[in-house]
Amino acid sequence: MQHFDLIIVGGGLAGASLAVALRNSRLRIALVETRPPQRPEGWDARIYAISPANAEFLDGIGVWKHLDPARVAPISAMQIRGDAGGSLEFSAFQTGVPDLGTILESSLMACELWENLKRQANLQLFVGQRPAALEFREEAALLRLEDGQVLAAPLLVGADGRDSWVRESAGLSAINSHYGEKGVVANFSTEKNHRNIAWQWFRDDGVLAWLPLPGNRISIVWSTPDEAADALCALPAEAFAQRVAEAGGHVLGALELVTPPAAFPLRLMRVPEVVAPRLALVGDAGHGIHPLSGHGINLGFQDARELADRLLAAGPWEDIGQLRFLQGYQRARREEIHLLQTTTDTLRRLFASRSPVLRPLRNLGLGLTDRLPVAKSFLVRYALGAI
Repeated sequence: MQHFDLIIVGGGLAGASLAVALRNSRLRIALVETRPPQRPEGWDARIYAISPANAEFLDGIGVWKHLDPARVAPISAMQIRGDAGGSLEFSAFQTGVPDLGTILESSLMACELWENLKRQANLQLFVGQRPAALEFREEAALLRLEDGQVLAAPLLVGADGRDSWVRESAGLSAINSHYGEKGVVANFSTEKNHRNIAWQWFRDDGVLAWLPLPGNRISIVWSTPDEAADALCALPAEAFAQRVAEAGGHVLGALELVTPPAAFPLRLMRVPEVVAPRLALVGDAGHGIHPLSGHGINLGFQDARELADRLLAAGPWEDIGQLRFLQGYQRARREEIHLLQTTTDTLRRLFASRSPVLRPLRNLGLGLTDRLPVAKSFLVRYALGAI
């Protein structure tokens, strides 16, 4: 049996960032990951919008400064359009900040985090290993790997995604609400300069977002019913590009497909308890959210940041796996997660409704928000991670 102070199961963005954030701690850490990240050829179709607060977090743990600036695009403005004339606009200049967020590839962040992990003195990587059994004892969590190795630590963190093996093995319930939708993602080159503007359309057939990439390129996320998503992915490249350009009103002219479309099912997932004795969940293992807000990975990074801060502040005499200690982490994260889940779920259902009464009201709401400085300021500050 190998003894550690902390075991992290899952080396994705949330799990890896938690480990890196603890690089200067006294903790001896084990990280278990089946498949380390790899950079694809060309551009990664999985793109994230990183809030300034999380860019600060990644910078603080030594990751941000090593990202290739040629693969990073700031968001200077956001244009949001309803399905009946409503609109809402945000500008970094008007808000008095350098940018509203940053667009970059998932694998770019993941690989840079792993470069840090490989050099981390207080960390041991268990790569290519799958967890086989999990046992919680009074003083420690015991994790048995498929090759027979047994790891023990006062605290185990599940960072292994929405279909978390750790969460299921620990008996923590997850309440899933399936939207009957998929998120279609792809990258395009554009005829016109996007000027670092992010676009979002609430349409009859779902929510379409265009995110600026470096150069004349964009990444899209089209959240649409399952059948429509499958039909989009089945289109020839030119037809698919034409369809996306039309859906966005040709604001960037003609589009040319750079990465083939891919689709993933969407669901809301609430986990009532993300901690238990000797256990904490971070990232998608502890919550799922509709992608229309772009806050999914931002929530995961904030989970990692909060838990890391608490672990760093803990005295050597404290038992970091005690439920009382872990409940502080849960309380600190619960409000933000619940607020974002409820807000995005309400927006999605509001704009998915075919009610002739709701349609003008929801578009009126966008327009009123655009003209109310207090409400607009709140939304901008929240998007920036300032509240």
